[in-house]
Amino acid sequence: MRKQNGVEVFRITGARQGLADDVRGRQRRYVISMSVRTVSVIMAAALWNVERYVSIVALVLGALLPYVAVVMANAGRESTPGLPSTFVPSPVRPVLDATGVSGASASGPASDGAGREGGTA
Repeated sequence: MRKQNGVEVFRITGARQGLADDVRGRQRRYVISMSVRTVSVIMAAALWNVERYVSIVALVLGALLPYVAVVMANAGRESTPGLPSTFVPSPVRPVLDATGVSGASASGPASDGAGREGGTA
């Protein structure tokens, strides 16, 4: 987003784009689409006797672009951007058992020595 004088402005809120900027952007997209349509219709007329297939493609493009341009222009305003999450989860701390050792390593069959190789019961 840039201001009139060329200085870059950063958005720091989740607010939508202003209405005037939104209308200006939609008008710009419409004018560009209709300019492409005008060029394609002129190209279809100019190439009709030279290259018939290119002329037909340009004519079809010229017929479909008004619909696409109107749909794009009337698409409405941008959706409200989602705000970044301010929730920071707390780190997970291991649970200690009665011996003061982390619960997963102190319990289980390997803790009493019976499951080790070469160990005797």
